[in-house]
Amino acid sequence: MPSGSDTPRAARPARLAALLLALALAIVARPALAEFRVALVIGNADYDAVPALGNPVNDARDIAAALDSLNFRVFLGENLTADGMRETFDRFIAAATDADVTLFYYAGHGFQAGARNYLVPTDARPDSAETFLRQTIPLDELLHRLERTRGIRLIFLDACRDNPLGTAGAGDGLARVGSAADFLFAFATQPDNVAYDGMGRNSFFTEALLGRIHTPGQDISELMIGVRRDVLSATGGRQIPWENSSLTRQFRFVPGEDPVSPETMLWQVASRAQDAVLMHLYLERFPQGAHVADVRAFLQLGETAGGGAARRLPGTGAIEAERLWSIAQRTRMRPLVERYLQLFPDGANADDARRLLEALPAAQDEAPVRQCERMATHPRDATANTAGVEFEALARNAAAAVAACQAAVEAWPDVPHLTALLARAKAAAGDRAAAVDLYRQAAAAGDLRAMVSLALLYEAGDGVPRDVDAAIRLFEQAAEGGSPDAAINLAVALFEGRGVERNVPRAIRLLEQASAAGSPIATFNLGVLTDRGLADTGTPALDLFLRAAREGEANGYRAAAVLLDEGRGVAADPERAAQLLLHAVAADDGRTLAELIVPEATWRKPTLAALQAQLRAAGHYDGPVDGAAGPALEPALRRWRNGGYLVGAAD
Repeated sequence: MPSGSDTPRAARPARLAALLLALALAIVARPALAEFRVALVIGNADYDAVPALGNPVNDARDIAAALDSLNFRVFLGENLTADGMRETFDRFIAAATDADVTLFYYAGHGFQAGARNYLVPTDARPDSAETFLRQTIPLDELLHRLERTRGIRLIFLDACRDNPLGTAGAGDGLARVGSAADFLFAFATQPDNVAYDGMGRNSFFTEALLGRIHTPGQDISELMIGVRRDVLSATGGRQIPWENSSLTRQFRFVPGEDPVSPETMLWQVASRAQDAVLMHLYLERFPQGAHVADVRAFLQLGETAGGGAARRLPGTGAIEAERLWSIAQRTRMRPLVERYLQLFPDGANADDARRLLEALPAAQDEAPVRQCERMATHPRDATANTAGVEFEALARNAAAAVAACQAAVEAWPDVPHLTALLARAKAAAGDRAAAVDLYRQAAAAGDLRAMVSLALLYEAGDGVPRDVDAAIRLFEQAAEGGSPDAAINLAVALFEGRGVERNVPRAIRLLEQASAAGSPIATFNLGVLTDRGLADTGTPALDLFLRAAREGEANGYRAAAVLLDEGRGVAADPERAAQLLLHAVAADDGRTLAELIVPEATWRKPTLAALQAQLRAAGHYDGPVDGAAGPALEPALRRWRNGGYLVGAAD
């Protein structure tokens, strides 16, 4: 099926290649944060003489809370005048002189004039261009003072709203910024472009940042790839965050490693706790997750037995509390925060959880926009904070989705992504003609998801006459706009010579483009092509598989293990191959476990012996370390998959 398709079709020959698998396993306690971190967070929304903004104060409060939880000393300013901004900046600079990490976040009006960027205090009055510029805060003046601090400097500017000056010489958005070493600038959107203020509590940029900032072991460049992907998905490609970095070292908001994804973690916490509430929340947040079958089996068994209530296993409460809070922070799902407080009302993070709860609306209080996003988002467009909905599930709730999306479109008629969501809801309701018309409207207005969806309909002849040329044109347009799905679909057409002349080098470049945009499927397939000698991206296949796994493609774990087991393109490493196999057992849909419990498994004896030894060290296996696959491994592997991975110790 094409990437992102809602149309059932015969499966193509392994999209680009059959899925393999891989990644490194290490249950490592997070190291203490030894860095001295200081942050200034400003949100200006209530302006005296320029248009007010809806989100910046909420954005600033939520970012300040997140940074506080990450051991930053935070200076928070809300609705500051010019004097207030300068005074607050003076206090911030005095505290940041010897900081290892200095962060400045600003949400509010900002604009460029004469290639300089200006931040707008709440008392600035646009009576004339000359007086208005004198009343604003030149960004470069703040940067010159930041250059005198000794650590790395991180600048986040959610300040690209419409130019409030509206006169010649003042451009929309912010201009590019040059800097000395050890600066990173993260802009809500590309230079010279205008960002959305947001249609809920937070702007698109800040919501994406909040959903990514607590990921352990994530370098800031990886964080920005995730933020860019989320904002692109949430806005249909109309807004693409941009950064400029002169950092000379890596920075992670949360040090250490990320040994398990939120999806796997939620399954294992729910499994260890035998908690039906968490099981249902897994299905809500990860409807296409690798553990859906496990969850459904548990729930069915609970219904049969008339049980399913939560019961915390002896000695695991602290582990469950830590992991559940980590998931709640990273997904920002209100029901998960509520469940954390129900299970651990006096937990170490209970105060932070209550503060987060205040920032997350209850379902009955959600605006139509949020309801529409929650009910109609395509799984391929799922962001850190929004789960996608499969077409069949959407069809079961199509009437409610159509109503929510219709209300959202009426409230925000100039946001084409909402029109695209309404189109998908109409298609699920069976109104294909209306869906096609809405997709055309949204695509004409620049929405990338609408372009991809419409292309897939043309390609399949679903609701429209079949027109492969039209599909290719739409894929081309969406790929140029930054859609990973469009790039992948176009790459497939170029590989196959379907509707376009076969062009393998260009297909590989498109996969590289999708991979750089954060598509784990594209990264995985580049690994397959590199392993087969069909692509030379300059990155070894092993690294591509590991990156794909880190970004969410669980099959990357087994693929990397294959290379290390066989010594294919790398030195054989049974220990690491075994670690990756165990990671695959925990993270994938069960295929790796099933493969390891048959006697004819093709893994080499040293790798299997290392796997047995690692399971024994974790307290799950007491059989011989003989390098033999087969049924004797099944109990240990199932304990590992169903909760033992989180702790690496016996229940």
